Amino acid sequence: MSRMRMVISVVVLLLFLVSRLSGEQTVPELGNDIIQHGVEAKTQRREAANASHQQQACVPDIHTVLREMSALLAEQRTELRHLKTENQAQSVKLGELEEQKKQVEELKRQLTAQAAELTSVKAKSNNIENQVEDLKRDRQVKKVAFSASLLASGSGTIGPVNTHMNLVFRNVITNIGNAYNPNTGFFIAPVRGAYHFEYHVGASAHASYASGAVLVRNGQHVFIAYGHQNFGYGTSSNSASLLLQQGEVVFLRLWTNTRIHDNDNNHSTFSGHLLFAM
Repeated sequence: MSRMRMVISVVVLLLFLVSRLSGEQTVPELGNDIIQHGVEAKTQRREAANASHQQQACVPDIHTVLREMSALLAEQRTELRHLKTENQAQSVKLGELEEQKKQVEELKRQLTAQAAELTSVKAKSNNIENQVEDLKRDRQVKKVAFSASLLASGSGTIGPVNTHMNLVFRNVITNIGNAYNPNTGFFIAPVRGAYHFEYHVGASAHASYASGAVLVRNGQHVFIAYGHQNFGYGTSSNSASLLLQQGEVVFLRLWTNTRIHDNDNNHSTFSGHLLFAM
C-alpha cells in the first residue's frame, strides 16, 4: 500500500514538473510577441535566460524521477509475479482441500450406511436369537413327563382321615420339564395341551378301611381309584387324559376314611405326561 502511494506521489510530481516546463516554454513565445510589439529586448533575454536555466535544472530531476518510477514499476511487476505465483499455489491447495473435503464427505456417507447396515444386522441377529430361544423353550416345554412315588424313603401308611387330604408324592423318579412340584404334590400345566395321568393306590387289607384316592383338576374331582378287601394287600388304580390350559393344576387327594401305603417297593405312584400341545 505504501508503495502504491509512493508511485502516485511520483506521478503527481511528474505531472507537476511537466506542467511547469510546458508553462515556462510559452514564456519565450510571449516574449517574441512582446518584442514584435516593442517590448525591450533586454527584459526578454533575461526572462529567456531564466527559463532556460530553470529548464536545465528540471531535466535532471525528471530523469531521476523516471528512473525511480521505472525501478518502482519493476519492483511492482516482480511483486505481482510473486503474488500470481502464490495465488496459483493457493488455488492448487484449495483444489486439493476441496477434493479432500469430498473424500471426507464420501467416507462419512459410507460410515453412515455401514452403521445403518450394522444396526439392521444386529436387529436381525437379535430376532434370530429370540426365535432360537423361543424354539428352544417350545421344544423344552413340549417335553413334559413326571413320575413319583408317595414316600421319599422307608415304609408308612397315611390315613384313615375324616376329610379329604391332598397327597404329596415326594420320591420323584422323573420330572422332565419340572412341571411337577414334589413339595406341594401339584402338577402345573406349562402349556395348553392334552395330558395323560395315571395313579396307583396300595394299602394292607383292613376290615373297616379301604384304600382310595381322587384325581383332582383345579379343585374339582375327576376320577377315583378305590379298593377294599379284608385280607392281604389291595391296590387300585385309574387314569385320565385331560385338556389343560396353561397354569391349570392337577393333583391327588386321599379319600375320606381311606388309607394309602408305600414302602421301598413304591406301591403308590402318581405319573403324567404331555401328549401334545394345542
